[in-house]
Amino acid sequence: IQYLSWLHLMQHFSIVFQKAIERAPPDESLAVRVLNLIDSITFSVFQYTTRGLFECDKLTYTAQVTFQILLMSKEINTVELDFLLRYPAQTRVTSPVEFLSNHSWGGIKALSSMEEFRNLDRDIEGSAKRWKRFVESECPEKEKFPQEWKNKSALQRLCMMRAIRPDRMTYAVRDFIEEKLGSKYVVGRSLDFATTFEESGPSTPIFFILSPGVDPLKDVEKQGKKLGYTFNNRNFHNVSLGQGQEAVAEQALDLAAKEGHWVILQNIHLMAKWLNSLEKKLEQHIEGSHQDFRVFISAEPAPSFDSHIIPQGILENSIKITNEAPTGMHANLHKALDNFNQDTLEMCTRENEFKSILFALCYFHAVVAERRKFGPQGWNRSYPFNTGDLTISVNVLYNYLEASSKVPYDDLCYLFGEIMYGGHITDDWDRRLCKTYLEEFIKPEMMEGELLLAPGFPLPGNMDYNGYHQYIDDTLPPESPYLYGLHPNAEIGFLTQTSEKLFHIVLEMQPRDTSMGEGGVVTREETVKALLEEMLEKLMDEFNIAELMAKVEERTPYVVVAFQECERMNILTSEIKRSLKELDLGLKGELTMTSDIENLQNALFMDMVPESWIKRAYPSTASLGTWFADLLTRIKELEAWTGDFSLPSAVWLAGFFNPQSFLTAIMQSAARKNEWPLDKMILQCDVTKKNREDFASPPREGAYVHGLFMEGARWDTQTGIITDARLKELTPAMPVIFIRAIPADKQDIRSMYPCPVYKTQQRGPTYVWTFNLKTRENPSKWVLAGVALLLQI
Repeated sequence: IQYLSWLHLMQHFSIVFQKAIERAPPDESLAVRVLNLIDSITFSVFQYTTRGLFECDKLTYTAQVTFQILLMSKEINTVELDFLLRYPAQTRVTSPVEFLSNHSWGGIKALSSMEEFRNLDRDIEGSAKRWKRFVESECPEKEKFPQEWKNKSALQRLCMMRAIRPDRMTYAVRDFIEEKLGSKYVVGRSLDFATTFEESGPSTPIFFILSPGVDPLKDVEKQGKKLGYTFNNRNFHNVSLGQGQEAVAEQALDLAAKEGHWVILQNIHLMAKWLNSLEKKLEQHIEGSHQDFRVFISAEPAPSFDSHIIPQGILENSIKITNEAPTGMHANLHKALDNFNQDTLEMCTRENEFKSILFALCYFHAVVAERRKFGPQGWNRSYPFNTGDLTISVNVLYNYLEASSKVPYDDLCYLFGEIMYGGHITDDWDRRLCKTYLEEFIKPEMMEGELLLAPGFPLPGNMDYNGYHQYIDDTLPPESPYLYGLHPNAEIGFLTQTSEKLFHIVLEMQPRDTSMGEGGVVTREETVKALLEEMLEKLMDEFNIAELMAKVEERTPYVVVAFQECERMNILTSEIKRSLKELDLGLKGELTMTSDIENLQNALFMDMVPESWIKRAYPSTASLGTWFADLLTRIKELEAWTGDFSLPSAVWLAGFFNPQSFLTAIMQSAARKNEWPLDKMILQCDVTKKNREDFASPPREGAYVHGLFMEGARWDTQTGIITDARLKELTPAMPVIFIRAIPADKQDIRSMYPCPVYKTQQRGPTYVWTFNLKTRENPSKWVLAGVALLLQI
């Protein structure tokens, strides 16, 4: 089977290869002709592959191709490439300049230890003004580096950019590819369908990978009409697959193969049991079919790796094409409005109200769909909002307006937010976000000409259908997070995460048997061995629970939490030691290398936290180096606390496996002391003006907690309220927070923003608690901005 699969692949590659040779410009010089051939073949294979990739994966693939070509031609240094992909930043360093974060400075220090980057750290400190200007420029990848650093190689400049502006790395990598391979490798335009069609044949189907809201059938119909293949001519067969359609599809294929017709098989992913039969049917028609016979297939991408059901033979023999919906608010708002027409706008007797709410719904639909790109700050979870949600909402709107004398704003917001769109939503905070958007967009003020859908974009008045489209073109501001109610920092965060993902995937794709050193070669095994020895040396002994219990006179709620944390820490550290010792024996050849040991070795080499450790640890998004440094800090904090079991003057809330248990212990202690019922209590959070070092002892009741960060906004220490974030300050640190328990009926909820607290930037399932924080602005502003407190960044 593997041999046949490989043969199919080679047959198809040979077609691409032959056509690339035909396209290569001839030349009398053999050397030039060879270069032309290499260029044509490389680009043809690149183009053939990229048209079957989603937009989010194209840069990853192109970067990998570029790095591999440059490595083969020895144009780049493997050590520098390793730094770029792995980013082994030094931990526990403090940036001496305010325009670079500690994480960025850790990368600068790591670079400065390499010969080619010697004194980089000193130069940045010594010429801080010049570097600040460079770092804070809008597109630093287009600027020249300060001093002699501008003369460094393209890869070396990438390494420096990786440290100082990680959010610009997708653009910087694109520029790097353009510089090394040429602009044709980074042009975003997709291939014209007519060009792709020329490469198809009776044995080469065209396979469309579907995206929501995109219909590839239009392209096929347009090409068919040009060549005389239409449904009316009875030489174009369209089979939309579903229950009981197998026989219809097989008959259509047999007839088309014999007569030279076209067949489109839509949504083949819905017929999992029939797919093997389809593969055999297509193989039968490879030989002896009419030369004009063509097959077009469409299917949705599998939601996960485990759920792939399309047979390999179909995929390998097909030309794969992705059709994606346009991105950005401008395209999405036009697309939402395209679901309606002039007749829709005229169908309701209450024309003004109907048109205004319909347009607001279109904006709402575009916002909730496109907000996904901002990751967890956009939505805690990803939801399949679709055009059906919008069209049904407009039908409900029509029915309610026709039946009511007044516009039932509250009822409409409830129906749209809890049922039509809310039916998809499974997270309470996402439900709040959806509800808040609707309350801001659909309210009585919309009929008074005072409603802004976004800064600089008022709700339009009464227009015709084309007028609304024109209004979008003329009035909608350029794409920015402001259109979604988010701060511009949300885009910086989103771009940084996209860059991190790009490098992580490219690192995983590197050949595993190559060493990243030069001269005195450092092998993969040596790198891993040095790391595991360092870890084993730094890990402390496990906590002696029996010994600790003997020291305790009274098992208070806080003491119980301390014991639970010690037990969890013992489970984690014992697994780390066990697995590392096992790997050490495997590397020495004293133990058979199992798949588990190999996975551990790969994780250590890739600077990832191994899976068996993750299962026993706390949620974290950190790389292995940062994660291990954090683990050692957690152990030290726990050792200090269990020394005499007196509550620390300020508690590091992020240091717990289970921060909820500590917050609950605050309530339990207050309940015992004051004889209050536990279910009638809440936590009150007062943000102080002090830092951890300013506290010498814990409070009489409750606890001081430190180590929290705010995302989406910042805390103004002077005024004691939430305020707008500063540009490029993505997660400013919070001052110490005084947390104490009070009876629920005593809480003051006026001018408060209920702020969710999460363990990591992944948000969602890492939710911990809700802290009420003071605000002078409407809390809805902070809801739309995705403001949250984080225990780790």
